[in-house]
Amino acid sequence: MIRGSLVRVSRGRMNFAATLLGTTALAMLAIPAFAQDRASDDAPADEAVDDAIVVTGIRSSLATALGEKRTSDNIVEVIQAEDIGKLPDQNLAEVLENVTGVQITRQAGVGNAVQIRGTDANRTEINGVSTVGSGAGRSGISFEDLPAALIASVEVTKVPTAQTIEGSVGGTINLRTIRPLDLKEPLIAARAQMENSDLSKSTLPRLSATVGSNWDTGIGEIGIVLSGSYARQDVAAFKPRVDRDAVVLPGSGPSAEAFPFLRIQFLQQGLENYEYETYNGTAALEWKPNDDLKFYFDATLNNQTRGQQSHRVQISGTATPSVVDATDNSAFETVNWGTLDGPDGPIDLGSVDATVAGTLGIGGSTGTVIDPNMRTSSDTGARVTKSRVFDFGTDWQVTDKLRMRAEVALSTSKSDFPNFSTTLDFINPNGPQPQIGRSIDNGVPIEFDLRGGTLQFGIDQASPFAPTTAQLLDPANYQLQQVAQGANTTDNQERAARLDFSYDTSDLNPFVTSIDFGYRWNRTSAENNEFSRNVSLTNTTSAWNRPSGDLFSDILIPGPSNFNAADGRRLYFPDFLLIDGGLAFDDPAKVLDALNAAIDASNAAATQGPPIASLVTPTESFAGFFKIKETTNAAYFQANMEGEIAGMPVRGNAGVRWLHTSLSSTGNNIANGEVTGQTVAKSSYNFLLPRFNLVLEPADRFLVRAGIARDIRRPNFDTLSTSFSFGTGANTPVAVGNPDLVPEAVWSFDLSGEYYFAPSSLISIGFFHKSRTNLFAQRQEDPAPNLDADGNLNISIDPSCPDGGIYNPIANRNINNPIQGVGICVPRSSTFNVPGTTTQTGVEVAFQHDLSAWEDVLGFASGFGFIGNFTYQKAGGSAREYRTADGPRTVFTQLGYPGSQDLISLTNLSKYAYNATLFYDKYGLNARVRYTWRSSYVSDDPFFFGLPLINGARGQLNASINYDINDHINVGVEGINLLRGDQNQYCVNNKALLCFQGLTDRRITAGLSVKF
Repeated sequence: MIRGSLVRVSRGRMNFAATLLGTTALAMLAIPAFAQDRASDDAPADEAVDDAIVVTGIRSSLATALGEKRTSDNIVEVIQAEDIGKLPDQNLAEVLENVTGVQITRQAGVGNAVQIRGTDANRTEINGVSTVGSGAGRSGISFEDLPAALIASVEVTKVPTAQTIEGSVGGTINLRTIRPLDLKEPLIAARAQMENSDLSKSTLPRLSATVGSNWDTGIGEIGIVLSGSYARQDVAAFKPRVDRDAVVLPGSGPSAEAFPFLRIQFLQQGLENYEYETYNGTAALEWKPNDDLKFYFDATLNNQTRGQQSHRVQISGTATPSVVDATDNSAFETVNWGTLDGPDGPIDLGSVDATVAGTLGIGGSTGTVIDPNMRTSSDTGARVTKSRVFDFGTDWQVTDKLRMRAEVALSTSKSDFPNFSTTLDFINPNGPQPQIGRSIDNGVPIEFDLRGGTLQFGIDQASPFAPTTAQLLDPANYQLQQVAQGANTTDNQERAARLDFSYDTSDLNPFVTSIDFGYRWNRTSAENNEFSRNVSLTNTTSAWNRPSGDLFSDILIPGPSNFNAADGRRLYFPDFLLIDGGLAFDDPAKVLDALNAAIDASNAAATQGPPIASLVTPTESFAGFFKIKETTNAAYFQANMEGEIAGMPVRGNAGVRWLHTSLSSTGNNIANGEVTGQTVAKSSYNFLLPRFNLVLEPADRFLVRAGIARDIRRPNFDTLSTSFSFGTGANTPVAVGNPDLVPEAVWSFDLSGEYYFAPSSLISIGFFHKSRTNLFAQRQEDPAPNLDADGNLNISIDPSCPDGGIYNPIANRNINNPIQGVGICVPRSSTFNVPGTTTQTGVEVAFQHDLSAWEDVLGFASGFGFIGNFTYQKAGGSAREYRTADGPRTVFTQLGYPGSQDLISLTNLSKYAYNATLFYDKYGLNARVRYTWRSSYVSDDPFFFGLPLINGARGQLNASINYDINDHINVGVEGINLLRGDQNQYCVNNKALLCFQGLTDRRITAGLSVKF
């Protein structure tokens, strides 16, 4: 059998076609992902055995998936692996992106979150067993933790049945592994690949293997499948940031214009770099003593280390009046703010000019504050996770009518979050120098040019104060500014047991063919412990003796010099030093010792100012501890129907699921920094969840599906906690939990039509509507800016925070207060249930067709096929919760729009999205190219101007080509993000003010697969 081919076995392989296609296929590759057709049973029945048609590869996987979709009683989408260990993408999130109605979000170009019908509120299962995540979320195991190589198929349930475990708004994702007793012959398969990431300049391996077999023994059939994988991945994204959230009014100073405009407030050259090392293993054991009884055991083990070696070059202090006065703005653009959805109707914010080109001169002199300053940060926050999923069960045909299934399961996820992030101040040897008690850093001249949608900036080489390359790479010109250490841990677990029965009632009522009923118990827990130690050396007197880089040069490295590699930008920072983030992750003790030795040496050489205290390892932050325990008892009843109404075939199910949940949230009581006891908040709730699915076949090959279902979405664990944790940034909100939250309740209504107009073809259109109550919404209380006469921030440092917010004792005040040091009032955020109803309404369209039926006419071209899908969705409803648009520098107030508010909208919901896939599958050659696009959406990143960032529309092109050398060996090449699709982020509204660019890398994977 030739994988990936439709051939007449007796005629042999048509080798000439592979050569003919070598060039052609590169222009037409692709594999879809939603669930599509290929009716292999349509082959001529009278064909001789030695002239049999054998279908495998892409089209076979689509045929199997579409057959499962077609026979399902509810709305599901299925993706089948083309072969062992060969789903259409390397990453499970990117696999799911092929499904109609599914979009994904990425981190550094890698898919890490999935939205089904515009929401992240989904559930992930492995072989029908709930999984738990590494953090505080409810969706289950992270998609970046599991490689696609271990998964045989993926099922997305969009409309649940009564049997479906509750907890999803968009859908339930079930990752299925190979079942041992389904094997037709012994299996040995392996795959080796190397992946190159162009921005991170790395080439790393991916290895996977699967073995399995089954035997008919004296005690029945026994089967086993073992799979394992090892993968390393190094991904990078360049993320330049420009803050223009401060207004210069006419007549306010030397840089003022005759019109108000937005000036440069902050510049950051950021590189996100994540290094993954993942070990995975799965085991499946099945024993079937007789035809009526089967036992099974499954295990999934995952160990993942996600290291981070990100860094930032930051230009701060631009708000200092002397810097504002020394700024030369040479070009402007007009920013159309768009409108806000206010409580009394749309608010048209009009437009404003914003600077796009110019220079920032050095402001201040020796003995005064000197800005703008340059800092380099090494960000090393990592995650080390061990996840386990075990289940043991039995499937027993008790009588001719009664079938029983019993199962117990355990899912765990334990994670450590080591962090040793550092920041250095660059002290420019040219120009004014710092003076004790007056300033601790100094200024660097900057040129910026934001024209053409490129956020670029760098050293102003025309300035006489510009540092040279040698000076920028001299350790003596850097001083330690901040050290943030962390060692947080999470321990999440779910224990579950379920009992399911199915009774055949066809003799009693031919229309109600069977009834299903059952019970499920689960106990879920989440424990969070926080360990941190943060030191900021910013006070002009007490931190004067902080060590310079020449005292710890053995742990310094030059930053990457290729920040222009993605777009060829002219302005950037190619020369700078930072503390080695890889070393800080691999050997934090060595970095700590080096810094303490430098502190000792600096103290010994000091001639003025107090000594610097030594750094110590993280200690427990009692305020960050929480433990959530949750117990749920659920029962369901479901009637399954099949028959005819007025001669029209009808099938479906109707049922109800009932659940009772009780939970407790435990946190520490703290007085004077000590734990004085614990607070336990308890609550409980009940829900009744009706669910109904119907399939009609009014005409041959045409199906009409309808579904009505109710579900719930439980709050994330951290939003239920009574504890909170602090960051080191003066603008970073502190999230405060709310143990009184109740689950969201969701009604879903679906109607769709599917027409299988040819053996390998489908066109479908579906409508969905979701009505959500008790919606979770985040509210943020910002401290008052208290601007001084020069427009500088003077946010309160009073621990009682009389002007709003919450006091953060470890936050670096930076520019938010003129008195340098740590401890300041920062934004306070919390999650609440919003009154009213929020709706999501949408349309899904899917199309699939291939040319295999035209083989006699088209020859080699009959291997082509196409898959496409399109989704439209929008939010609405009566829920009205608003947030104030202004931000800490009161931009809209100064522009004449005080008190403007905007309706809180759903995050990560794109109004439009589509996938288009072209594939070729013939003569052992499998090729595919897929283009995916989604429109703009509200992100869940930190706010600017008091509003969330908007992620702009983005498309991505992936492609692959694989060739069977023989029946056992296959070689292939895959390309991810071939066009390097950027992810821009805008402030206030889409296409309004460009605030971030996301320049992601292109990844190429080449590999070899063997199968026996």
